Amino acid sequence: MKILIVDDEEGVRFSLKKVLDREGYEVLLAERGLEGIDLVRKFPEDIETVISDFKMPGMDGLETLTEIGRINPDIIRIILTGYATLDRAIETVNRGIDGFLTKPFDNNEIRAKIREFIINKRLKQFVSEQVLHEMQSKGGRLIPRKQTVSVLFTDIRGFAEMTAVMSAQEITALLNTYYFLPLDRIVFEFGGTLDKHIGDSIMAIFGAPLSDKDDAVRAVSCAIKMRDTMAEINKKLTLGKGPRIPIGIGIATGEVMVGIFGSPIKREYTVLGTPVNLASRLERIAGEDQILICNETFQMVRDAFRATAIDHVSFKGIEGQKSIFNVIGAA
Repeated sequence: MKILIVDDEEGVRFSLKKVLDREGYEVLLAERGLEGIDLVRKFPEDIETVISDFKMPGMDGLETLTEIGRINPDIIRIILTGYATLDRAIETVNRGIDGFLTKPFDNNEIRAKIREFIINKRLKQFVSEQVLHEMQSKGGRLIPRKQTVSVLFTDIRGFAEMTAVMSAQEITALLNTYYFLPLDRIVFEFGGTLDKHIGDSIMAIFGAPLSDKDDAVRAVSCAIKMRDTMAEINKKLTLGKGPRIPIGIGIATGEVMVGIFGSPIKREYTVLGTPVNLASRLERIAGEDQILICNETFQMVRDAFRATAIDHVSFKGIEGQKSIFNVIGAA
């Protein structure tokens, strides 16, 4: 990973380089803003992070980082500033810069801060905007709480058979292009939180971190859009003599524990509770293109969708028999 340091003070450049070299980064140095921009143009995909001094002769740090953002918006951009310009540095963060570091800096602090900025930037690839907004509004913390949510699971029918006849590269390309990408987009379209991918399963939450009275309706609407979208994709795949991607979907609604769970090594924002287990079990027994929902979900969406009762089913580890409904479509 390459980190570019742009600073007109030679001592600062080499002090930072020494710290970051020990962390295993490949460090590039530039004395002026234009020189730094030229390096980014030379290595547009290789430079992951740019640290620029705020006050420099000619082009200042904000101008430099703004131009670098135009070249590659995925680059992490950090302002380096003295205490005298701290208020201005905070302003730059509000204008799209990823963070700021203050001079004089402590070596341990700068290592930790750079790791923090990199992690926060990369988290945007995996969590919804709702999660990020709540983290920001609560000072970077998501308060654990009990909350009623609708949990959706979808999974590919016959995935094991597909992997037996396709190469790893073929499976990866097929799933990423025709399954994960379109279905992940649908989750966000209906205001859901993309919890995780588990193998070929997708888990989504409706009602956390932001809760609304139509959470269950949005979850079922999302499931129907997923089913319809995959039907269209499968038509195209069949015409191209490619493999189909049949799916089954399960949705359960109820009270869960919402929060960040895990260890300091790995943590994730997710939900825990019986509805998660039930949604997963419903998905497992769903047939091809079938959407199965629990009674709690049905009671919340019965005026919006047509659904038929299937049976009362017992699931291992879940108390009592559960009424199951098959979603046909909109009412």
